[in-house]
Formats: sequence, structure tokens, C-alpha cells
Amino acid sequence: MTVFSIIRVNSMLLAIIAITMFLPAGVSIYYGEFDIFFSFLIPALVAIVAGVFFFFIGRKKHFKLSSKAGFITVATCWLSASLLGSLPFLISGCIPSFTDAFFESVSGYTTTGATILSDVQSLPRAMNLWRAQMHWLGGMGIVALTVALLPLFGVGGFQLIKAETTGPEKGKITPKITQTAKILWFIYFGFTVVQTLLLMLAGMDFIDALIHTFSTLGTGGFSSRNSSVGHYNSVAIDWICTIFMILSGVNFSLYYKLFQGKFKELRENSELKAYLAIIIVATLLITFSIKPLYGSFMNALRYASFQASTIMTTTGFSTADYTQWPPFAQIIIFFLMFIGGCSGSTGGSVKVIRWVILGRQMKNELKRLLHPHGIFGIQLNKHPGRKDVVLNVAGFFYIYFIIVLITSLVAALGNADVITSFTTGLSLVGNIGPGFGKIGPIYNYSFYPAFAKWWFCVAMIAGRLEFYTMIILFMPSFWKK
Repeated sequence: MTVFSIIRVNSMLLAIIAITMFLPAGVSIYYGEFDIFFSFLIPALVAIVAGVFFFFIGRKKHFKLSSKAGFITVATCWLSASLLGSLPFLISGCIPSFTDAFFESVSGYTTTGATILSDVQSLPRAMNLWRAQMHWLGGMGIVALTVALLPLFGVGGFQLIKAETTGPEKGKITPKITQTAKILWFIYFGFTVVQTLLLMLAGMDFIDALIHTFSTLGTGGFSSRNSSVGHYNSVAIDWICTIFMILSGVNFSLYYKLFQGKFKELRENSELKAYLAIIIVATLLITFSIKPLYGSFMNALRYASFQASTIMTTTGFSTADYTQWPPFAQIIIFFLMFIGGCSGSTGGSVKVIRWVILGRQMKNELKRLLHPHGIFGIQLNKHPGRKDVVLNVAGFFYIYFIIVLITSLVAALGNADVITSFTTGLSLVGNIGPGFGKIGPIYNYSFYPAFAKWWFCVAMIAGRLEFYTMIILFMPSFWKK
């Protein structure tokens, strides 16, 4: 029954993703790209037929997933979704290598934005839309989308949300987890409509606006232009993307509280205050550093705010080659790669809340030196934090940097230099996209050998699921009854 329920949830997820494939399929017809229409239609129809089959097979039964089944389901959902996402690339011939197509798909769904393509402008418009659409689906969580619809399929979804949600504190904003998922997706969709309209008003056509909105809100970074957002050289577009990147790096549950009028909870949110403070300080420091390059303060602020936001939120867009900036500005961008967005956001990397917790624990240790017999706890949002949260964060940091180290070593085996190798590890595990060296903002990952790309896929998915969901599957004790 457990195996069947896992297969059933996977088939439901793939059917939902398959339905979204009709959007790029329709775009291919509109723009006369008839040769790639079936690249979307064939995998979509196969996935929908399989989904309908498994829906009717178990529609009279209610399945409640255990914690173990939840972990397995989430891991297999991400793998199967990535496989489905790679099929349009392969069938169309846009990416003829299965390794490269799977890498591009994993990078899309995990919102990493690391590409193997050097000329995205030569791709059909529908294919660029599909690349960005994977960001949009993976940003809020392809499993969270399924959870919102699970009651229709007779499956409980709390274990899935627990296994996929980012950050050390996992909870619900409403009593029912499916209601929570629906609310978050409703907010996400609302942001999508607003940003798309604003980008169109700023000069983009509808498809380009939709592509860059999908990539912005999913904090992914795939663009339809070789020089990313910088292609447009538009002040308005730069600021619209900057604002929405920052918004996407915020915990989406806070927007629900904002709509409820709970302004006090926003003012007291420890992570939100730290997140905004880091972006503001980093932006100002970079602005003063690059001002001689751009002439005026406002022009430098435009580029600095965009680049600080895109790296910290792990979006990965670019409007300038920051590797040509002064070393001071580069080192700030490098530090931002370690931070990331807020927990519960579409951003990746370590997450701000973990740095807040470590900072407060450090303060407690200093107090303990002065008062050896004192009892000190962690306060978050002006409330006492869980006692085990520091241990949770410490364990996460250990795993995070071990995976970064392993990924860096794999990159080095692929003949990358030290800087390129290390920032490859940081970028892929943190789901950032660009880095330094050969993977800077004007380069891509195509030069890496196949064996490295397969490990990179593992690293991207593990980073997106914050490791435990993947690593626990390799523990012998997990499989014992």
C-alpha cells in the first residue's frame, strides 16, 4: 500500500506538471515553432494518461503517508519531475545529450539557474518559456503544489510538506496543511500577475515578461537573453526585477500575515529584519565601491542593488559582469553566496534565520564566560526558540559545507581551477547559479564532463531539499522496520 501510494502521488505530480506543458506548447503554435510542438505534447499526454490511470485505481481509498513514505515520496517526486522536464529538450533536439538535458531540468526545478547553454537566444521561444516555467514550479515547491490538490486524490499531505519545506522551523499558517499550500500558491500567483504586467509596461513583450517573472519569483535566473536582464539596459526593468527578487526572498507566510493585518508580527520578525539589513548594507557598500565605474551614485546604486539582491536571493540574473568590479565589491558578493534568502521563501543557500540563530548563540556563549552558572536561551521574533534549534542549525551547517567540499572536489576533477571549483560547490549546493572564474555571470557549465554534471544534479536537489530528505534515504536504519 505504501509503494502504491508513493507511485500514485508521483503520477499525480507528473500529471499536474504535464498540464502546465500546454502553455509552452501553445506558445510554440503561436510563434510558428511547429517542430517543437510535439516535444511538449507527447510527454504531456503520456504523463496525463498515467496520472488519470492511477487516480481511478485508488480513488476510493484514503492514503495517509508515514514520515518514511513522505521522505521517499518527496525525493522521488523531484527526480521524476526532473526526468519529465528533460524530455522536451531531448525530443526537440535543443539539448541532444541526456546528461545535459537532465542537468538543465534539475537546474530549472531546483531554481539553481546553472545552464549548459551558451546561446539561449537561439532557442525557440517556447523552450525558453519552459526553462523559466520550471523555475516557477520549483520555486514554491512542486510538491507543495501537489499537496494543495492531494485531498482530491485521497492522500494526506503533511508529511510531504515537512520533508520539503525549507528552514529550521517548519509549521502551518492555517490548521490544514492543504489550505496553507493553497494560500501560498495564491500569493505566488498574484505576484506573478503583477510583475508580468509591470515588465510589459517597462517594455518587454508578454512572453519575455512572463519568462523573467517566472525566473524572478522562482529565484532561478534562466533568461531568454544571452546577457540576461542586462540585455534590455533598462532602468525600469532593473528596478522591477530587483524589488521582486527581494520580495521573493521573504518568507511567503509573512505575506499572508500582512494581508491579515498582523503588522506587529512583521515588525518583530527576527529573520526579516536581518534579511533587509544585510541587503541594504551590502548594496551601499558595493555602491560606494563601484561608483567610479558608473559615474553617479544612482547609477551605481542601480547595479549594486540588482547584483546584491540576485546573489543573496540566489536568483542568478545579471546586469553586469561583477568579476570586473573592484575586489572589495567582489568579496561582498562572494560573502552573500553564503547567506541566501529567508526560510519559507523561494530562495536557496543557508537561509538568514540560521545565521541569526548562530549569532545569538555566539552572544550567549560570551555571556556564559562572564556568568558561568547562567542559563541563556535563543529568542526569535521576541519569543523563546526551541531548545534543540541550535543543534539543528549546527548539524545543517556541517552537512552543508561537507556537500560543498565534495562538490568542489568533483569540480576540480573536471579540470576546473580552485576559484571555479569552490564557487561551483557554493553555487550548486546553494542553488545560486553563477559564481566566479569559469562560471562567472557571462559563462556557463557546459565545459564540465558528464560524471561531474551527474554529481551536480545530486548536489542541486540535495541543496533544494536541505539535505536531510536526501541523506536520510542512504541510512541503513531508515529502511529497518
